[in-house]
Amino acid sequence: MGSKTVKLEDLVSMDHPGDVLEETVRVALMVFPGWDPQPLRQAYGDIVRLFRGEYPGYRGCNTGFHDLKHTNDCLMAMARLVHGAYVQGCDFRLREAFLGFLAALMHDTGYIQAAEERSGTGAKHTLAHVGRSIDFMEGHFVRTGYTRRDFEVARSCLQCTALDAGTDGIPFESAGHEMVGRMLGTADLLGQMGDRTYLERLPFLYEEFREGRVPGFPNELELLRRTPEFWEFAKRRFANELGGVDRYMRAHFSSRWGIDRDLYRESIEGNMRYLEHLLKHHEKDYTECLRRDGLMDRLKQLRSARSLHHQEAGCQASDRAR
Repeated sequence: MGSKTVKLEDLVSMDHPGDVLEETVRVALMVFPGWDPQPLRQAYGDIVRLFRGEYPGYRGCNTGFHDLKHTNDCLMAMARLVHGAYVQGCDFRLREAFLGFLAALMHDTGYIQAAEERSGTGAKHTLAHVGRSIDFMEGHFVRTGYTRRDFEVARSCLQCTALDAGTDGIPFESAGHEMVGRMLGTADLLGQMGDRTYLERLPFLYEEFREGRVPGFPNELELLRRTPEFWEFAKRRFANELGGVDRYMRAHFSSRWGIDRDLYRESIEGNMRYLEHLLKHHEKDYTECLRRDGLMDRLKQLRSARSLHHQEAGCQASDRAR
């Protein structure tokens, strides 16, 4: 396959956690050759267990958009930005980059419900998930022996993923630390929007917004209609609040893969073109045109199960009232 035809999804199998971890380690070692990746491997294993429901005290992931796949997308984009910046001559400390990787791994742990939460899904925490993610990370750092200062560095990075956050009010130890934080805020957006199944995953995002009572999205179609607007918002955020660090992606792909292109930007713009085509020509049957990875079938099953649950709950309530 020539470099002119390769796509982002051709490089790493993002659905396989082992492949994502190994590529992250490989890229990080290009920047920090003497680095011991074992702490990252340990943290990664913990997060995989968390999302799979194998972590003590938690239920496991039950949200369809903010899931392990999205966490992998974010981590991979983060590592690529760090490497691209290094290729371009930027200098930052290993500790800052490593703690940024940990923050990427934990940036959406706030969607995971505690074991005692039995109602709904983690989507009900949508509007509070950043704070909850920080709380989980703090507990994880304590349990695994990181210092308070380590946590504070990672917390500042994680705060950059809040869509309304600039970096002016976030405490950073150094310019390198601030750059890592900006990279995480950028990676969060690039990772999700550059995914080959981003459009198929948007209906799952709507389900999260509905349960989380996020205002401004009365129905699923409205979310799709506003997604090109969200891409324009993301580009402004990259350029302003996040310091334009997305520019380092091209250097990564050129150095690591011999591809002198920004594959994230290409993938996102391809997604936007197809979405605009759907909205123009298939607004009434757009789900029939979203066929990747069987995600629409999975969505139908999810909604069918939810409807059945609501019917059963209604019957139980009627029985109690008799």
